[in-house]
Amino acid sequence: MRKHITGFSNPTVKYLRSLRDKKHRKRSGQFLVEGLRLLEDARASGRMPRTLVMAEGREHPLLERLEADVMATGGEVIATTPDILSKITGKENAQSVAGVFDEWDTSLAALDRNAAPIWLAAQALRDPGNLGTMLRTCDAVGAGGLILIDDCADPFSAEAVRASMGAVFTVGLAQARWDDFLPWLRAGEGQLVAASLRDAVPYRGAAYQAPCFILVGNESQGLPEEYEMACNLRVTMPMKGRADSLNAAVAGAVLAYEVLAGLEG
Repeated sequence: MRKHITGFSNPTVKYLRSLRDKKHRKRSGQFLVEGLRLLEDARASGRMPRTLVMAEGREHPLLERLEADVMATGGEVIATTPDILSKITGKENAQSVAGVFDEWDTSLAALDRNAAPIWLAAQALRDPGNLGTMLRTCDAVGAGGLILIDDCADPFSAEAVRASMGAVFTVGLAQARWDDFLPWLRAGEGQLVAASLRDAVPYRGAAYQAPCFILVGNESQGLPEEYEMACNLRVTMPMKGRADSLNAAVAGAVLAYEVLAGLEG
């Protein structure tokens, strides 16, 4: 059964709007996702929204199936006006549907390092677009997932989820401090690799080993020297133009494909 909401001052509307802010997401342990494609990606990966919010008058076979699946799993379905849905999502031209998901366990303990030959790790990554792009790269190269180290952008923000194109639901995700990540890595197999200028070898044809953890630093500061020196392998990527570095997410993608080629070669 659907629940209908027609008032902007409804407490549920206020709660859903609050999920656009990080502090409210962390307090509630939930996050908001807009758009049928992202919700379909979530459903296909086995994650169902706790609440589905639909604009009245919008029809689509996938939307009908999604609504039925949410109800079948005990979720709540809310029908409302397009204007209220826009108010909830903060977008003037909101899509026809949004969903509220419970955040999941993002501890290192939830990861299986042997699940894939490649992993991406990002330290102090601040841009949610870069974070989402790295999640997409993980999906593209078959990586086990993305490990966020130290203070990074929120992977459950609307911007990061949108930029991930659904990969936030399909690949592993962990958050940890460096002082926790490094002992975890050293407790099992795992080669830590970073692009660097310190005692580095060319990234093409380097001796990559699985499972390989590719470490990317902050967009403006790069990696701290201590973090670079802790890597098992440091590689250099040629810069033939005037720029002295690549975008963090781009560098991670280029290196990930080179690692993939090296491991499969």
